[in-house]
This record gives sequence, structure tokens and C-alpha cells, in this order.
Amino acid sequence: MKNLILAFVLAAAAFALPKGAHAQAATTEPLDRIVAVVDEDVVLQSELDRQANRVSAQYASSPQQLPPRDVLERQVLERLILQKLQVTRADSTGVKVSDAEVDQALTNLAAQNKMDLTQLRAAVQQQGMDYDQFRRSVRDELIVQRLRQRVVQSRVQVSDAEIDTLLKNGATRRGQLHLGYILISVPDGATPDQIEVAHKKADDAKQQIDGGMDFAAAAIRYSDAPNALEGGDLGWRPADELPQAFAEITDSMQEGQVTAPIRGPNGFHIIKLLGKRTNAAQVVTEYHARHILIKTTELVTSEQAQKKAASIRQQLVAGGDFVQLAKEDSQDTATARLGGDLGWFSGDAYGTRVAEIIKSMKNGEISQPFQTEVGWHVLQLEDSRTKDKTDDMQRDQAKNMVFQRKAEDEYESFLRQIRSEAYVEIRLPGATAPAAPKAP
Repeated sequence: MKNLILAFVLAAAAFALPKGAHAQAATTEPLDRIVAVVDEDVVLQSELDRQANRVSAQYASSPQQLPPRDVLERQVLERLILQKLQVTRADSTGVKVSDAEVDQALTNLAAQNKMDLTQLRAAVQQQGMDYDQFRRSVRDELIVQRLRQRVVQSRVQVSDAEIDTLLKNGATRRGQLHLGYILISVPDGATPDQIEVAHKKADDAKQQIDGGMDFAAAAIRYSDAPNALEGGDLGWRPADELPQAFAEITDSMQEGQVTAPIRGPNGFHIIKLLGKRTNAAQVVTEYHARHILIKTTELVTSEQAQKKAASIRQQLVAGGDFVQLAKEDSQDTATARLGGDLGWFSGDAYGTRVAEIIKSMKNGEISQPFQTEVGWHVLQLEDSRTKDKTDDMQRDQAKNMVFQRKAEDEYESFLRQIRSEAYVEIRLPGATAPAAPKAP
């Protein structure tokens, strides 16, 4: 649910209390004129005002970071349009979210704001928003997340060859980057004049930053990226989940540095390096052990199973053969025929209770009988070792990196598709419909 809080504030999950959390958001009399027509739906002025006011409330302690009201409204309006298009597409393709899932999301959201649900309701109302409306926006955000999962899963495949190539290039060893990001978008098929206008805007943004404007304030004011209203903060990401050009540029940058505008296929990018960290080696302890399990059932009580396990341990301590006793008495059908052999495994492979017991044992030691959810066990630790699992983990990381990069591209393409196919009429004075921006 962390992403819900960090998401754009028009989504329910974007709710977060402003600093000094008891200040009320400015309220205005709702105006019911239409500011955008989106297929068969509309965006009302009152809806736009609520969301724009909520953004303003988020930055109440630093209003200088916000752009002029008309610029803010255009950004908020585009987000509302995309949100409506995604919810409509989700509904038409059978994506559903249950009331129970919405309740759980609200519970998690309240907990992350150190509240209970009653306090969350009061805080929402204090900010001038109807709680039922807030709940609907939570549902919409969950629906959009589920739509994204469905689109990505149906379109993205990762091959072994792609993983091998990424590993060969050593990209997974780059570690993680924390970047600030500003996008000055250029529409598809842009004319030279449109490109020049965007270039000048990007240069102006860079000059403002060089002149002392906070990068986050510049992102809010200038950026067309989806995270503009979060100050352009991309958070910590594995380097290879980012566009390759970004990762390569930051190789030679120091923390705090800001790039000149970089021309890309969808516009001009300005990057600030906020932090770097490398991947540490992943060394884990593995154990080789045997066990005997006496299950508890409707016919065998816990006390009876414990007594049986204790009797087996006494035989083992007296010199009994573990392998033979496991074959005769263990009720773990997967390991009994192997003399109870569990093979090599990481400490938590069989649950927290087994991990707790085995981490306290010495090689050759036989445990006291202990209970898990399936019954009573006697465990013998045969050996332990440390193993560098970095290569295995890097392969998993590489697969995830390729998947995430493709997922970003595919969903951005999907958004452009539904945006271009939709009938959108902007009626907000002075506003035009920008191209759907690309999220890095």
C-alpha cells in the first residue's frame, strides 16, 4: 500500500495528511460546469477544484513549489481524464474490485497514517471531501492498478536470452539510483516549431534550477511526467529498471548534480542524481538436516504426538539410527523413505519455527521435540554452510528488471492508445490536451 500514499492525490490512495494535520483545506462553492468531456463521461469544475485544492493543501507549508493555478489545473485535469479512461476500460473488460478489498485498502491506508478507520474518516472530512466519494476514489485506484496488472501480464514476456544478455552486460551490478525527473513532453509527429518550444521550456527550467529554484518545485511547475506533483521524485530504483541513457549518464555524476536537458523520443529530460547505492553480496547460511514428524490429527492429540516424539528422541540419544527410525516412524511422506533427509535448505525454507530451532543447533545435535502447525518434530542438524547466492539473486533481479522495463513501456503505450482512441473535449479556458506522457 505504500505506493497508494505516494500516488497522485486524485486517487484515493493518494490521501495523506498535510503537515500540521488539523488544518482544513480551502473550500469553494462547487461549480457544476463541464471542463472536459471524456467519451460518455464528463469532468466537472467542482471535481477539478477539489483535486486541485487537495494538491494545494499537500503543499500548504511550501506553496512556492506549486506552479500558477492555471498550470496546476491543466496537470490535474489531464490526470482526471486518464483516470476516467482507465476506469472505463477496466469496467468494459470485466476488472472488478470487491467491497472487502476496498475495506482492506482503507484499513492499510489508515494504519500507514497512524490512524484507525474512524480517524481516517474524520481526517478526510476535515479536508473538505465526502467520505463516500473518497471511498469511490480508493476503489477507482485499485481498479486502475488491477487493469495495469492485467495489461502488463498479457503483453510482457521475458526470455532466458534477455536475462542472459542483461547479466552479461553486468547491469544488475550497478546497484540502485535515486533520481529526480523532469519531462518536457513533445507530441508524436511534432513539428520543428513544437520541438523548439519544448526545448526552450526545458532550457528555462534548467536555468531556474541553476538559479536556485528547488528541483522539486521546478518539477511541479514544468514537468509533464506523471510524478510531477510529487516533485519529480522517482524514488530508489534498480539502475536497469530505468532507461539505459539515464543510468549511463548518472555513472559520471555526483549526488546533487543536475543534467542539461536531454533529448529523448518523447521530449526533453532533466535528471537530478539524489543518491546511489551498490548491491551487496547476498551470502546466506544453508543447513543439511533430517527430521521425524509425528502428525496431530483428529485421532492423535498434541499431547500424544509430543509423547511419541519424545520417545523417539530418547532412542536416538541412546544410539538409535536416525535413518531407520525416520523410515519406520516419520509421518512426513515426502522424506520418510529418505531417512528424514531434508537436503540443503536456507534457514527459513520450512517456516519460522524450524528456522528458530535449527539456527540454535550445532552440527550433529538432536533437537528437543518441537511443535509446528502440522505436528511434533525431532530434528538432527548434520551440517551447515554459507553460500554466496548473489548469482541466483542477480538472475531473479535481472528477470524482474526486464519485466519492469517492458511493463512501463507497454502500459505507457496502452495509455497512449486509449487516450488517442477516446473522444476528449477540453473546455477549461486556456487548456489544451497534451500528449500522454511517458513514465520512466
